[in-house]
Amino acid sequence: MKIHIMGASCAGSTTLGTALAQQLNYPLFDSDKYFWEATEQPFTVKRDPELRNAMMLQDVNINSNWILTGSMVSWGPAWLNMFNLVVFLYIPHHIRMQRLHNRELERYGDAIFTDPVRAANYQAFMKWATGYDENTTKGRTLQVHENWLSQVNAPILEIRGDTTVQQRIDLILEKMNEL
Repeated sequence: MKIHIMGASCAGSTTLGTALAQQLNYPLFDSDKYFWEATEQPFTVKRDPELRNAMMLQDVNINSNWILTGSMVSWGPAWLNMFNLVVFLYIPHHIRMQRLHNRELERYGDAIFTDPVRAANYQAFMKWATGYDENTTKGRTLQVHENWLSQVNAPILEIRGDTTVQQRIDLILEKMNEL
């Protein structure tokens, strides 16, 4: 079973993927680990698309079961046929934005307010994330995700609302049993 869990930033795909991978004893892959190069300032240098795709394919192809979290919408058409199940998470905008703020504060502390570079990165990131629901940002938006989902050759489970991780796991396990 090859499961892809996706949604807007802070919709909970990594948290859910981690919990589900632990419960099913599946390897977990996070697209951010492949998309971004490891740098001193995280999430600032994009990896070459051919290299990132090759790296991820090498990792997933050695496993018959796996979970992949993150967005794959710009990774090429091969990924449209890669999954047995795609889980799309959507939570209300105000809850997601509060989660984003809390995550950034946890990661970087008061530097998101006091360090000029970190503060500018934080403000730009929050502005970008705000545009997801309104489809006004570059890259990942709700409309981009919905368009990509309409092209995927796999069953799609949409989980909308502020549900718990366990509720989400239960819905996925139920869907897996149906398949």
